[in-house]
Amino acid sequence: MELFDIAKLASYRENNRIEAKSAKGGLPHSIWETYSAFANTYGGVILLGVKEREDGTFAPIGLTPTEAEHLRQDFWNTVSNRSKVSAVLPIESEVEVLEADGGMVVAIHVPRAPREERPVYINGDLFAGTYRRRGEGDYRCTRQEISAMLRDQGFETMDSKVLDDLTVADFNMDTVRAYRNRFRTVRQGSSWTDLDDERFLRAIGAAAVSREDGRLHPTFGGLPMFGNDYDIVRECPQFFLDYQETLDPAIRWTDRVHSGDGMWSGNLFDFFFRVNRKLAESLKTPFKLDGIFRVDDTPMHKAVREALANCLFNADYHGVRGVVVRRTPDKLVFENPGDIRTGIEQMRLGGVSDPRNGLVMKMFSLIDVGERAGTGVPDVFATWANAGLPEPRIEENFGEADRTILTLMLEADAKPDNNEQITDDYEQINSSNEQISDNNEQLNGSNERITERQRVILHFVEKSPSATYDDMARAAGVSSATVRRDAEILIGRGLLKRVGSRKAGQWKVQRGEES
Repeated sequence: MELFDIAKLASYRENNRIEAKSAKGGLPHSIWETYSAFANTYGGVILLGVKEREDGTFAPIGLTPTEAEHLRQDFWNTVSNRSKVSAVLPIESEVEVLEADGGMVVAIHVPRAPREERPVYINGDLFAGTYRRRGEGDYRCTRQEISAMLRDQGFETMDSKVLDDLTVADFNMDTVRAYRNRFRTVRQGSSWTDLDDERFLRAIGAAAVSREDGRLHPTFGGLPMFGNDYDIVRECPQFFLDYQETLDPAIRWTDRVHSGDGMWSGNLFDFFFRVNRKLAESLKTPFKLDGIFRVDDTPMHKAVREALANCLFNADYHGVRGVVVRRTPDKLVFENPGDIRTGIEQMRLGGVSDPRNGLVMKMFSLIDVGERAGTGVPDVFATWANAGLPEPRIEENFGEADRTILTLMLEADAKPDNNEQITDDYEQINSSNEQISDNNEQLNGSNERITERQRVILHFVEKSPSATYDDMARAAGVSSATVRRDAEILIGRGLLKRVGSRKAGQWKVQRGEES
């Protein structure tokens, strides 16, 4: 988390990483909702002894050193009480008493909780006391969100569960044979190639001996990998794999493959290879020879395979909406249910592999699909940079349906949303860094037509004047940082106005000037 700088207090604004509370009468009750919300989202800083002015800027309220120290002690005394908070996350150095112009400020740095400790909840009530952060506010999590966090707590990945009511005979044997053929080609000389099907499936983790009856049964990783859709959805009702191709805007789908159409197995192995072939068609292949044979497998092809595999490894197959892969003329989009277990920043950096479906990853890696060292996503970014294409976008959406979205642009001149820095995880605590600096995007350009996205934002806030930046971002299908920039443009052109304070105010569309 970026360190809070008290010298820059006046430049900060409330967002998904920072919250100001006056705390003049003592430790506010709402601090614990924010503590839970930050811990369950991206972490953040809670400022005590700070008020938010009408224009959204911060100012100290004038706490004395004694009052500030009293607040610090109250925080530590309460946060250590497990009946109040389920997890103690900050360390001593992360709770600071700082001197500002106008009074003392207590800065509490709340880190993102490790997945083993999420959900972090308050008042001893898991379902009523679990919060997340969205934009400038905290919201109570739904049971579905809480269940997803609970599923992610274990050290064993969720796909290691043994399914006692199924047998390996329920696998799609055509898929098993296709997998074994690939394994035999990739792992020449492996002693596993001579095993019978049952022992082979046990060796790769697709099946395991149950502690209940001592017999071999599919694992939850093996079932979606080799099973049939009708068996998979019995165990996991929300399971769905969907490839959507829209190359002609006049046609809803120019091609579509989904697991519920009854035309194929509907499992992960067959989906991967069907979809990978279709995605490969979207990439330009330079003419290159290896001896007398043409080489069609470029770094971009490998990167797209990695993106598709990563999507399947990290999907929460109990989550809603399922896996969706979309291809359009200018981009590829990979969506999977579930958040990012390591967080966006660590996912970008690489080096830490924490897949939600470890057995699925193992089975794919045995046939040379997917990286196991946590380098897959950084390699995708490097490949796109080397190709001179816009930086890939990673987004996390929280709420009724937690989702992770990776977007790969295919055209150098189709830069998504002015190449904004992606995701709430990268939003700076100092919101002054989000101001527009692009000289080509003048705020007062009276002759410049507004974009279609800006028009969508105007229509949306006209119907929902209390909308947050996150609400606007979901309506426009872009990140919060992009929406903030668009709002600044619209305000600068006199098309949009903020009435009232940042937190309690409303948007007002200025009619008659839209060009």
